[in-house]
Amino acid sequence: MPKLAPVTDLIETLKLLADPTRLAIFNLLMQGVQCNCELGDQLGLPMNLISHHLKALRDAGWVNAERDANDARWVYYAINPRALNQLREQLSAFLDPQRIKPRQPKCGPRVDAAASTRVAQRERVGK
Repeated sequence: MPKLAPVTDLIETLKLLADPTRLAIFNLLMQGVQCNCELGDQLGLPMNLISHHLKALRDAGWVNAERDANDARWVYYAINPRALNQLREQLSAFLDPQRIKPRQPKCGPRVDAAASTRVAQRERVGK
């Protein structure tokens, strides 16, 4: 079973990807390397907005950026496979059904009913 990351780490990651535009960009980048103009065309959004979201994804380490070797004005973006694998492992560990443990609440009506049942059982055994 993969190691469970701190919940705060998972919260930050999920917050980042919860933005609809960022998630759409991330989804498009899962199809392969793209420049921001391609992303803008596919999403119908202005370049400055695409750049803003790409910066957030880059800063978090989810996306890699590479300048064109011949024309540095062009930047190509791709998913960081290591970060993607880490996210997959974190979510897998967090959502692992084996984490669910049998447990009864320690307060509320269920506890009161269980206590009453135990008392009644003890009284019957004592008779």
